[in-house]
Amino acid sequence: MFDPVIAPSGTLLGLLQRGRGDGTLHALTAPRAEALAALNHCVLSDPRHDWQVENRSLYYARLFLDLHGELGEIERHLFDPDDVLNTDESRTGLALAVLGHLASYGRRDALELLRRYAAFGSSWAWALDELALRDDDAGLRVLAAPILDRFPEDAEGDAALAAAVRDAYEPRPWRLWADDPREAIGARVRAAQERGSFDQWQRQMRPSGPRPGWSVRAVFDWAQEGLERGAVLYVPAARCLTAVAGPGDRAEIVQAALTGHDGARSTALRYLADAHDPDVLDLIEAAVESPSHAVVDAALDAFERMRTVASLERARRWAPRPDALGAAAGRMLACRGSAQDTELVLAALREAVRGEGADAPTLWPLVDGAGRLGIACAAPVLRHVYRETASSHLRGHAAKALAATDPSFAAGFAVECLWDCEESTREVAARHAETGDARVVDQLRRLAADPAEEAEVQTAVRSRIGPDATAL
Repeated sequence: MFDPVIAPSGTLLGLLQRGRGDGTLHALTAPRAEALAALNHCVLSDPRHDWQVENRSLYYARLFLDLHGELGEIERHLFDPDDVLNTDESRTGLALAVLGHLASYGRRDALELLRRYAAFGSSWAWALDELALRDDDAGLRVLAAPILDRFPEDAEGDAALAAAVRDAYEPRPWRLWADDPREAIGARVRAAQERGSFDQWQRQMRPSGPRPGWSVRAVFDWAQEGLERGAVLYVPAARCLTAVAGPGDRAEIVQAALTGHDGARSTALRYLADAHDPDVLDLIEAAVESPSHAVVDAALDAFERMRTVASLERARRWAPRPDALGAAAGRMLACRGSAQDTELVLAALREAVRGEGADAPTLWPLVDGAGRLGIACAAPVLRHVYRETASSHLRGHAAKALAATDPSFAAGFAVECLWDCEESTREVAARHAETGDARVVDQLRRLAADPAEEAEVQTAVRSRIGPDATAL
């Protein structure tokens, strides 16, 4: 999947792609055709950089409802000839999830479209999972035959069917079909269930992958062999060292951390950091000068895991450095520092935004740290991250930090956050948004009554409105 192209944050499309609450508010006041065009663009071209941590489907489904949007564009996308050529779930997953939410809101056309795609589309398993949560038994029973017809009645087809049953995210349809009195349906699904359970048992009982020998040198060699074939094994190798190494092996491990091959050096650094070895901080400082990216990454990772007083003191010394170790030190202070580290964390936050932009991976702990330490001077930078980042997950962290640092948050960003795509961001907004704005009152009541809303959000809403919504 290619990285999506994100429109500027000040445009309607850019707001909707980011999942910002202002996207919904602007769409509801824009010409309907323009709003629907931008909405369809987002649903058909997934704007998320990481679909596993970012939410959009409920956000887009709610806007479809508010705009009374038709599903013609989604239907054409799902049944495009490209569906046969490009079976990657990233092409259709967001659209199917939006249809699932629309079906739960009572949109019959969305339910029928999901059923048809489950019967004939390439990403049928995703559609079936959506239907498993929303469809009735009768609707699911009709799909049994077309789904099973996808699997030829031969050894290869039976194996593929067993894998599909075993790996199904929602097992309800398969359990329903297992009780089907038809031999071609019920008996075949039951056989697939039994085979899938047996395969799973075999995988659990059968050792998988190579194992290192029981010596320090064997563990180092195993880590290096893995690195040479593209497998990063220094973390499990360090755990093996914990079981293998004794006091007499320390000199060998320290030497490996200083001059060993990349796999051995990474393993030794991780082991020594976890063991709180007194020399490990000097070894980490030396390792970041290595020309090997693998060693540098392992050294930084080992350092950021440390919880000792010595590691915090060294972080304070390293934080001004203009390199990767300085950035790691800033992240450590953001996560575990105290009030005395405010200036260092603020400087690291500003430098990260200035040097890498509002989507820099290093921003996550720095944003959280600014909120944890209550750095009021960080509010302008946090507001910039909130507006510009393409990651709705990072924006949620920025909103939480702003709630702790920015006095204007309750009357500002907190209001639009009630419409945000992330439930954690809506929860923050529900706890902080000022109710003097009529839009806030109406949205709080809507969230409290919406069965699709997350329980944590509704709990936050009820903490503001009490047992009787008219209390507002």
